[in-house]
Amino acid sequence: MARKAKSNKNAEPDIKAFFNYLNEISRDKSLALDDVFDVVRGSFETAYQKKFGQDANLEVILDQEKPEIAVIRRRRVVEKVLEPVREISLADAQAIQGSLQINEYLEEKEYPFDFSRIGASNVRQILMQRLKELEREIVYNEFKDRVGDLVNGYFLRWRDRDIYVDLGSAEGLLPRREQIPNERFRSGDRIKAVITAVELRRERSREPGPFITLSRASGDFVRKLFEMEIPEIYEGVVEIMDITRHPGYRTKLMVRSNRFDVDPVGACVGIRGVRIQSIVRELGNERIDIVHYSEEAEVLIENALSPAKVLEVRADLQTREALVVVPDESYSLAIGMNGQNVKLASQLTDFKLIVKSQTQFSEEMSSPEARAELEALFHVSAQTEEAELDYTPINELPNITKRVIDILNAAGIKSVEELVEMDEEELTGIEGMGKATARQVMSILSEVVEYE
Repeated sequence: MARKAKSNKNAEPDIKAFFNYLNEISRDKSLALDDVFDVVRGSFETAYQKKFGQDANLEVILDQEKPEIAVIRRRRVVEKVLEPVREISLADAQAIQGSLQINEYLEEKEYPFDFSRIGASNVRQILMQRLKELEREIVYNEFKDRVGDLVNGYFLRWRDRDIYVDLGSAEGLLPRREQIPNERFRSGDRIKAVITAVELRRERSREPGPFITLSRASGDFVRKLFEMEIPEIYEGVVEIMDITRHPGYRTKLMVRSNRFDVDPVGACVGIRGVRIQSIVRELGNERIDIVHYSEEAEVLIENALSPAKVLEVRADLQTREALVVVPDESYSLAIGMNGQNVKLASQLTDFKLIVKSQTQFSEEMSSPEARAELEALFHVSAQTEEAELDYTPINELPNITKRVIDILNAAGIKSVEELVEMDEEELTGIEGMGKATARQVMSILSEVVEYE
C-alpha cells in the first residue's frame, strides 16, 4: 500500500480551478483537451525528474472527475541498491510500508499542489513552454503538406520590407524577393500567395516557428491562379507545360491540349480575353503570353516569341541554339523591352535564341565570313535560307486558326506555296486534320490564291 501524504482541504478548489484553466486553454487555442493533458503530464514529470532524478519511474495522474492531480513514484525493492533513483533497499522500504518484499514496488504519491513555491513556478514555466511548442507543432502539421497550395490571407505588417500575412491559424512570411515589384498593401488588404516552404524551426533564428514562406513572384503562383480560374486546366483537359516569368512585367505560359477539340490558348484566354483578365488584375496588370506547345523545336520557338511575327527558325538540337529571322518591323517586338521577350522565350524553350531582323540577316549573309559561321552553326546554306525567306508563311492566310497552322507545321508544311501543291484528299490524310477542316483550308486557298 502506498504511503499517503497529508490531506490539504484548501487544495481542492485550486485543483478545480486548474482543470478549468486547462479547459479554457483547450478552447481558446483550439487544442484537443487530451493533448493539453499530455503536455501537463509531461510538465509535471519533468519537474519531478529534477527532484528525484532523470531516470525516476514516475506516473502522473490527472483526474478531472475527482478532481485529483498526483505524481506516483515507483521504486523496486532490492537487497542491494545499484540504481538509487529507481531502487530502494528492503529495510528502507519496510520502514515505509512493512509488508513489502524483494522485487515488489514501493509506490509513493505526491501532490503537485503541495509542491514548494519554486517547484510550482517551474511547473508553470514548463507547462507554458510546452503548450507553445504544442501549438507550433499543430500549426506545422496543418501546413507542412500544403507546400504549393494557393492560400488567402490578410496583410498584417511590414518588417524590413518583408510582409507578414495572417493565414488564420498562423502567420505567413512574404519575403521581399517573393513579392511582385511595386506592390503596396495596407492593413486588412487581402493577399493571395502560394506556399513555397514550411519549417518548424530555423537555424540562427530567435523567433519561434513554424515558418511559412509565401510567394507571389514564382511561376507556381501563376500556375495556381490559372488552375483556379480556367476549368479546363483544373480538370486536366489543358495542361501547363512550363512557365517563365519576370514578376510584375511579363509571363510566358506554355500549354497543350489533351483533347483534340479543345484549343488550349483559346481556353486560357476566353472570349475577348474575359477569362484571363482576373489573373492579369491579380498580377498587377502583368503581361501574359499564352504559348502553344509543340514537339517540333522550330514551331515551339516561333510560338514562344509571340507576339512577334517570325519568318524563319533554324534550331540546332545538339548545341541548343537557334537562329530566328523576323521582319524588320517585328524585331523590337521579338526582343522586347530590356530583352524580356527573347529572354523568357529562351528560358521557355531551353534554346539560346539568336534573333536577326530580315535586313540584318541579308547583310550578314552577304559577308563570306558571316555566311560561313552561320553555315557551321546551323548547317544551312545561304541560298537555302534566302530562298525559303521568299515563301509566304501560312499564318498570312485569312481566317486560318492557330490549331490548323500547328497541324500543318507538324506535318512539315510551313508555307502557302507548299500548301497549294496539295489536294483535299492529301490534306485529309494529315493526322488531326479531318475532312471538314481540309475542306475549309481548300476553300480559304481558293479565295486568296490564283491558280495557273
